Amino acid sequence: MATTAELFEEPFVADEYIERLAWRTPGGGSRGGEAFDPKRLLEEFVNHIQELQVMDERIQRKVEKLEQQCQKEAKEFAKKVQELQKSNQVAFQHFQELDEHISYVATKVCHLGDQLEGVNTPRQRAVEAQKLMKYFNEFLDGELKSDVFTNSEKIKEAADIIQKLHLIAQELPFDRFSEVKSKIASKYHDLECQLIQEFTSAQRRGEISRMREVAAVLLHFKGYSHCVDVYIKQCQEGAFLRNDVFEDAAILCQRVNKQVGEIFSNPETVLAKLIQNIFEVKLQSYVKEQLEEHRKSDAEQYLKNLYDLYTRTTNLSSKLMEFNLGTDKQTFLSKLIKAIFISYLENYIEVEIGYLKSRSAMILQRYYDSKNHQKRSIGTGGIQDLKERLRQRTNLPLGPSIDTHGETFLSQEVVVNLLQETKQAFERCHRLSDPSDLPKNAFRIFSMLVEFLCTEHIDYALETGLAGIPSSDSKNANLYFLDVVHQANTIFHLFDKQFNDHLMPLISSSPKLSECLQKKKDIIEQMEVKLDMGIDRTLNCMIGQMKHILAAEQKKTDFKPEDENNVLIQYTNACVKVCGYVRKQVEKIRNSMDGKNVDTVLMEFGVRFHRLIYEHLQQYSYSCMGGMLAICDVAEYRKCAKDFKIALVLQLFDTLHALCNLLVVAPDNLKQVCSGEQLANLDKNILHSFVQLRVDYRSARLARHFS
Repeated sequence: MATTAELFEEPFVADEYIERLAWRTPGGGSRGGEAFDPKRLLEEFVNHIQELQVMDERIQRKVEKLEQQCQKEAKEFAKKVQELQKSNQVAFQHFQELDEHISYVATKVCHLGDQLEGVNTPRQRAVEAQKLMKYFNEFLDGELKSDVFTNSEKIKEAADIIQKLHLIAQELPFDRFSEVKSKIASKYHDLECQLIQEFTSAQRRGEISRMREVAAVLLHFKGYSHCVDVYIKQCQEGAFLRNDVFEDAAILCQRVNKQVGEIFSNPETVLAKLIQNIFEVKLQSYVKEQLEEHRKSDAEQYLKNLYDLYTRTTNLSSKLMEFNLGTDKQTFLSKLIKAIFISYLENYIEVEIGYLKSRSAMILQRYYDSKNHQKRSIGTGGIQDLKERLRQRTNLPLGPSIDTHGETFLSQEVVVNLLQETKQAFERCHRLSDPSDLPKNAFRIFSMLVEFLCTEHIDYALETGLAGIPSSDSKNANLYFLDVVHQANTIFHLFDKQFNDHLMPLISSSPKLSECLQKKKDIIEQMEVKLDMGIDRTLNCMIGQMKHILAAEQKKTDFKPEDENNVLIQYTNACVKVCGYVRKQVEKIRNSMDGKNVDTVLMEFGVRFHRLIYEHLQQYSYSCMGGMLAICDVAEYRKCAKDFKIALVLQLFDTLHALCNLLVVAPDNLKQVCSGEQLANLDKNILHSFVQLRVDYRSARLARHFS
């Protein structure tokens, strides 16, 4: 059985159990072999089964015995629990009885206490009344003998007594007790003064505990507020010694805020009264001194001081918001600030606009004076102005243009100064304007900027620039209007940036937004009309200059050389000078424009350049060698057109180059060339007009081939 017990080791697996039993049996084992003895293995299994049965019976008897023992113990335990429950019920009943008894006793004690208090309170009151009557008799006799009145160390007790006597005296008839009432009032006043003096002395000595004690006594006196005033006055002694009154005020309030709670029972009221005193006395006098000095004499300094003082005052207010000043400290501080600045803020915007107007006018006048330029009136309605308007819009020779000697009358320095002044005005407007008036005030400042920057400076420069553009038939004219365009674009970008950065935040949520946007749109459109007009007339002048070059340099013999066999040049001198001029103008246009405007202007210039060359070539007749020279010229023009980087312009010169081939092609090949890719879509009259330029056009053979 010991062997069998070893086979039951955990964990138990039946297959492994049989396997181990077989291996222990001689001649057993699951793999068999030569020594395998099945009979012996069967015998072993039968014996082992018998052993297991015997073991099972023994274990079963043991289990039954343990179950019987467990049932017996369970019955005994249940009986014991029942007995404990009965004992617990008895104890709980005793506890309830004890609790009721305690409640009964407590009720009796409370009742007895109430009775004792009912007896003791009248007794105490009677004792108190007796003492007060005793002290009152002393005032009636006119001689204060009690130690409480003669001993200065008992001022607290004397104060309590005199305060009560003072209240009693208020109820007495004046005709019978006038003298005693006067004496009590006099003593009341004397003690009040002594307490305040004691508080003042304690404050100077820095004795916080004594200050707290005296303040608690004075709390019931009429002079308590005077005690607070004394504290506030002494707090400020030596607190404002530096130049920065705002920083001094913040430090003082910070110090008092830490101290006032240890002294007074209502620290928030005392601190609020201190702050009110600082604002109404110290700050108000300081602000008035700083502003009144410049109010009428120096608007710039006045506005700077007003902005600085208001900003520093509001910053101080923000710091004071950290303290406990009562329920609505935001409104309290706002009222204090308003009381100081209301007389200055009511007409602030008028001062701002007046200063901005005079300052802007001075900046512009100083600039024009530096140029020795007398600003001319634009659009006065006179005959001269009418002629100028007509001359600007047409190419009619209505008299000489204004010679500005290349001066654009635009200055970035002037613009920066105007924008800087306006930026500061916007900042002051944001800080100093009432929220309801902010959009309206900001719009007025913006209107001033439009008037002086856009109208008086940019628009005047555009008008002057337009008047300075020469007529298209002028020779060697100074075409500086593109410089005006370049500077005007740069300036307007600065103007637009200030509009977005400084004006938009002030008006973004108000009806003034649409009004400002419309005003900006109108001024842009007005300027664009004048810019477009000036660019158009400048391009006409460029073409006019090129016409003069061609007229002066191009000779009829260039395209009908006397000696056809001895032509050495690759292109004519006129072509060289025109291309040089065009390249300079293309570079100037690129430097003067930005964005899509560059391609737009270059396209227009390129189209006009092509039209000029096209019309110019049709003024001559061409020999065979002359036609080759024309082709070389057009090839050079086409190379110049590549600098435009505009597909349409290059296409026009490609077509013109193909048309020039008609000047040299053999008569038999004319139809083939005309039906080529570049010429097939052209009008037949255009093709015919170029063929007619050939010196041999009149020959019957050529006419026959082209017809």
